[in-house]
Amino acid sequence: MLPITQVAEQLGIDNEHLIPFGHHKAKISLDALNGREGQQGKLVVVTGITPTPAGEGKTTTSVGLTQGLGKLGHKAVVTLREPTLGPIFGIKGGGTGGGMARVVPEDEINIHFTGDAHAVASAHNLLAALVDNAVFRGQVPGFYPTGIQWSRVTDASDRSLRNIVVGIGGSNNAPLRETRFDIVSASEIMAILALASDPDDLRSRLARLVVGFRDSGEPVSVEDLGVVGSLMTLLRHTTMPNIVQTLEGQPSLIHAGPFGNIAHGCSSIIGDKVALAYSDYVITEAGFGSDLGFEKFMHIKTRQSGLQPNAAVLVASVRALKWHGGVNRRDLANPNPDAVTAGGSNLTHHVGIVKGFGLPCVVAINRFGTDSGEELEAVRAIALEAGADAAVEADGFARGGDGMTDLADAVVKASEGRPDVTYAYPLEAPVEEKVLALARQVYHADSVTWSAEARRNLRRFEAQGWGNLPICMAKTHLSTSHDSTLRGSPSGYAFPIADIRASVGAGFLYALAGRIETLPGLPSRPLALDMDVSPEGEVIGL
Repeated sequence: MLPITQVAEQLGIDNEHLIPFGHHKAKISLDALNGREGQQGKLVVVTGITPTPAGEGKTTTSVGLTQGLGKLGHKAVVTLREPTLGPIFGIKGGGTGGGMARVVPEDEINIHFTGDAHAVASAHNLLAALVDNAVFRGQVPGFYPTGIQWSRVTDASDRSLRNIVVGIGGSNNAPLRETRFDIVSASEIMAILALASDPDDLRSRLARLVVGFRDSGEPVSVEDLGVVGSLMTLLRHTTMPNIVQTLEGQPSLIHAGPFGNIAHGCSSIIGDKVALAYSDYVITEAGFGSDLGFEKFMHIKTRQSGLQPNAAVLVASVRALKWHGGVNRRDLANPNPDAVTAGGSNLTHHVGIVKGFGLPCVVAINRFGTDSGEELEAVRAIALEAGADAAVEADGFARGGDGMTDLADAVVKASEGRPDVTYAYPLEAPVEEKVLALARQVYHADSVTWSAEARRNLRRFEAQGWGNLPICMAKTHLSTSHDSTLRGSPSGYAFPIADIRASVGAGFLYALAGRIETLPGLPSRPLALDMDVSPEGEVIGL
């Protein structure tokens, strides 16, 4: 690895703007933006088709594409979310790419990094304690234990904490109430950090954050409690993005890690701003498939930041199309061109989603060692027939930047213009119309059904003036529908809204389509069983 000062020098970032954490990672002071206001480089968002349970390599493709652009002589930066400890030790493992397309030092990035996630967790749990204390002492008239909406968070996948009772053991330990733990990445404070444009905006968003409701139905905010300053003391350094490097020495800004299901699942606006101010191309990743991460990237992150992408890369794979064509997971390595064709409707669906926003769409066919030439050609034909601007094999896992130059060239060509972006709904539309627009245009449903509880909450939110907020749909990532068992491109069904909740500080309403777990559980054999530290002090098993 290069010294992090040398990586920053490639971009033209002065050492005075770096706060090093060792030799290979650093924070970038926001003073680095002084005199560089406005978007300079081109922004390319990487999304994907509906993944198999194993994932399809968006991070690997994002890193590899950055390396490929470097091989073509372009100054490129990749901006990524911070990995979450729970999945790292559970079923997913590390979140730093794979093979020859990785960001490093991956042990430090995956575990603790620069402490941003710990700061978010500390701020979240401090707020929980302050809320309980305010209720216990009657400091907010009409605010009782039943009105508290703020949970606690942990970074461990501990299913036993999903639903708990606190305050037992007598009045000294009150208030007695039911509550829950969420994973740190599901904290609204993490979503706020990712969407804040600067420290002042972070403060304003924290002040608007709603922690519960009075018995009159009026919301109780952080500002009402008078604790914005205490949260800022814990979060004051988190607004500065973190810089590391790819295996080939390109800069990577890894900053914030909001949950992909319950929140918008994208890295920070601040990180993108810094990267765009110093580079020719910024490759940023949106979580899960285009029906989740990319849609939220456009409706939430792009709208709030004003940073409009020039093009989108849609990651597909032979094995994912075979999965959607009905092949079992254990048989995905076996050649089956017919299954690829049968599962092609999913790729067609996702190309349509990207093109529906008015962006050029380049399909990256992420290569695996078991892919046959006939299968790869079938994927390419499906993509082009669906309207993709290009469909190119991506071999970054095996060959690094050398395996990504064709994709990089296609992305350069696709991002030459300034696309006329369109959205599925106007922000001023009624909430029910916005949800229906997403259901029809993105999920291919015919209608939307609302539970009684969801309608009650919606009326309450609209009465507070929150109806103009964008929708952040919480649904499964394993299907374009609400049902994880439906593969391919399901259509003609009713899309169910079980509940709707408000993240006023982050600036969106999130509708729940079915049950979404905000605290993952460990699998029967967690990856934690394979991790250790070698005699040389290196983390192994990531």
